[in-house]
Amino acid sequence: MTKRHPLLSFSLVATAAVMLLTGCSDNGSSSAAQSTANGKPEYPVTWRFALEEIEGSVQHLYAQQFREQVEALSGGRIEVDVFPYGSLGTSAQLTELTRNGSVNLAFASPGHLADTVPETGLFNLHFLLPEEQEPARRLLEAPAFISAFEPAYHNAGLQLLGFVPEGWMTWTANNPLRTPSDFQGLRFRTMTSETAAEAFRSYGADPVQTPFAQVYSDLQLGNIDGQSNPVFAIEEMGFHEVQNVLTMARASRFIASVVANEDWFAGLPSQERKWLEETIAQLSEEAWTLQEDLNKERLETILEQGGIRVVRLTEDERAAFRDASLPARQRFIELTGEKGQALIQRATSIAGN
Repeated sequence: MTKRHPLLSFSLVATAAVMLLTGCSDNGSSSAAQSTANGKPEYPVTWRFALEEIEGSVQHLYAQQFREQVEALSGGRIEVDVFPYGSLGTSAQLTELTRNGSVNLAFASPGHLADTVPETGLFNLHFLLPEEQEPARRLLEAPAFISAFEPAYHNAGLQLLGFVPEGWMTWTANNPLRTPSDFQGLRFRTMTSETAAEAFRSYGADPVQTPFAQVYSDLQLGNIDGQSNPVFAIEEMGFHEVQNVLTMARASRFIASVVANEDWFAGLPSQERKWLEETIAQLSEEAWTLQEDLNKERLETILEQGGIRVVRLTEDERAAFRDASLPARQRFIELTGEKGQALIQRATSIAGN
């Protein structure tokens, strides 16, 4: 079976789109509403929303619901343009486009964001956040938890709007990964941040920071031996076609953040900010069901296609990984200091880890 990959040839299109948006970054119609002579906003205006994932992903489904909700609340006065991954650039480039105002809103994930917002590396750590969904949801939606991250986002020129769960990170390789020793010398693909790499280095893996668009071909060619993503991403990118075993360890969830350009957010008229915040609050709850349904559906698709073995770790096997993962927490504290220590304490007080 040959998988068609829309990301493999996106670079020229993305570069052109980035140049176009950069050139339009001062256009008032894509930020807060322009004011007319009488001081009232001039509508409609367009909000640009950039995604780190392709169409059909959790982020894309979230963005579609976001657009519908905002456009409904505003009575069509706000229009939302959604840019799936591959249309503007890499994850790091999307964050920069948000920072410089070329786009208004974007997803930003800790796998790369922790390089500039070190506190988000918390979400790269294993066996830390609450395992049960309800405590995890309460933690991620808690105003005090979100506000603890806000200064670091502000330092990066970003406004944090909320966190979005995308499912358990699942490991793929050509052999089962039942013990930390199974990772010894494994060339394991991670995202670019130090904490993302350290999480698997603590098991003995050799982290390789491969761009998302290149993972399939590198797995196929044997340049890397394994990778980790939520099930929906594994299926849509076809990673299961070039790997033999899918190991479900439930070590960490993929947690993305929704961010806005700081100046754009600060300049929003009060009514527009209300529409934005109401939509984010509503979707923060709906996202849990959205990701759960999509990951379940994609796992069924993988199993129907066959050709890959699914391994679910026992509690004893997970305990061994939990113990092995602890040095990564220390590295996170080294990078973030007292703020990082406080975040770990807040998370573990709920999770009991």
